[in-house]
Amino acid sequence: MLSYLLRSIPNLFTLGNLVCGVFSITFSMNEYFRAASLLVFLAAFLDLFDGRIARKLKVSNQIGVELDSLADVVSFGVAPAILFHTLSEPSMLTSLAFVLYPTMGALRLARFNASPTVGYFIGIPITFAGLLMAFMGLFLYTNPFITIILAILMVSPFRMIKL
Repeated sequence: MLSYLLRSIPNLFTLGNLVCGVFSITFSMNEYFRAASLLVFLAAFLDLFDGRIARKLKVSNQIGVELDSLADVVSFGVAPAILFHTLSEPSMLTSLAFVLYPTMGALRLARFNASPTVGYFIGIPITFAGLLMAFMGLFLYTNPFITIILAILMVSPFRMIKL
């Protein structure tokens, strides 16, 4: 019983990350843009600890890794994209950015899961890109060019040192 509870703790943080992402989407759709942005920041806080706790407790498993990526796509891919889209003026460029951003985020996560790196990231992490999008959302600012650049940087070959 205790062993099961210990194995569940990291996944509870991951599920908290996912719930923040889902609520961020809901808040964006209901025009609570700043609250939606803050929920992305809360998701990042929870995401920071799920893997660390799993390693500390020595309970890492493949389900946790996959769940983390799914939560990250929602919280740092889809939620910021919906925040961007609901704040933006409709245009073809906005639509392109809206589709490209979470798509490249998902591709970046899949690439990382297939070929994990140690000590560095290839392309900017989706969490970093999502936080930049949420930061802009806090100020009710959107820019399709910045969104497209972030999408491209997530799948770029640039190496970024892990902090």
